[in-house]
Amino acid sequence: MAEVQSPRVQYPVVQYPVVAPRHSFFSEDARLNQIHDKVMANERLDESDALALYRTTDMLALGWLANYVRERMHGNVAYFNVNRHINHTNVCVAACRLCAFGRKKGTEGAYTMALEEVFESAASGCTEAVTEFHIVGGLHPDLPLQYFLDMLSGLKERFPQVHLKGFTMVEIAFFAKLNKLTIRDVLLKLKAAGLDSMPGGGAEIFSERVRAIICDHKIDGNEWLDVAREAHLLGIRSNATMLYGHIEGDEDRVDHLLKLRELQDETKGFQTFIGLSFHPDHTVLQHLPWTTGMLDLKQIAVARLVLDNFPHIKAYWQMLTPKIAQIALRFGADDIDGTVVEEKIYHDAGATTPQGLTRQDLIRLIEAAGRVPVERDTLYRPVTRTETSVTVNV
Repeated sequence: MAEVQSPRVQYPVVQYPVVAPRHSFFSEDARLNQIHDKVMANERLDESDALALYRTTDMLALGWLANYVRERMHGNVAYFNVNRHINHTNVCVAACRLCAFGRKKGTEGAYTMALEEVFESAASGCTEAVTEFHIVGGLHPDLPLQYFLDMLSGLKERFPQVHLKGFTMVEIAFFAKLNKLTIRDVLLKLKAAGLDSMPGGGAEIFSERVRAIICDHKIDGNEWLDVAREAHLLGIRSNATMLYGHIEGDEDRVDHLLKLRELQDETKGFQTFIGLSFHPDHTVLQHLPWTTGMLDLKQIAVARLVLDNFPHIKAYWQMLTPKIAQIALRFGADDIDGTVVEEKIYHDAGATTPQGLTRQDLIRLIEAAGRVPVERDTLYRPVTRTETSVTVNV
């Protein structure tokens, strides 16, 4: 059999007119004034710039810079989608100290959906004609790869119009190890069964020092990047994440962002960056405080300024709260995520946000932030709805 070639797919990025500064910029933080000049010249920020952004206390100036870049890329548009999360199992062989979702097999609260339950769960979220299923679960030691292939093919058969975004880099690496296959072989089989793209979870923070404490049972940062690279080379786009607000430092955050940026330079396969604020409740690290709104907004802004080759920055309302996500649309974010319907992973860790929002809820949030809501599909193509149909504008 001839070897399958890995296509290098160039992904289109919508270009918007440059937004002229609306007033002169000045910060009492001298480093921000220097960074301002680089941003205006469309020059790439370096490691020292990124550290300065994290360490500044001038939040309004930081937000202005991030908003300028955001509007330069996307104008006044803010994206959302109608999606449904499917968490098929919480059984997990890992024992990450940051996680409140995973359970050992046979313990109280552990569950694994039969495939028919997955299909029923998917159907229950189609009341607004979802355009995406977001599929993430634990690392179950007994589920064969065929379970996931049948899941994808079954979803495609029942919901052919729905984009299947499934399985983190950590899950893919686990499938490969459990089934004695290469990463590439696993991805090819999943893609053939119906996988359209991948979420960005499991990246946590790439620092070896931090990972040894919070998630030593997972693949390391370089392995996460390797799986993402392989997926991108096969034409499978993905998101990228970073978990912040636990025991990491500013240097660890900067290192994480720069490694993502470097891989994006190579593959151009990342669609969106999502900063995930750590929720400590019901975890081994529950003694740690929750993130503040200031840190949440700073993370959004720094990501927009540093990740100059990422098309989109998402304000994930499930973790930030809808109110902070609204403000984030003025601090560098251009996407507020989707309807979700039922989210389990972060709610097990103490999230008090709603399990889901309606399409009209998201439109109201975006409009109240002074942005123009645009419903998108997973690939950021605009969606047009009528009373009887949903059309993706390719």
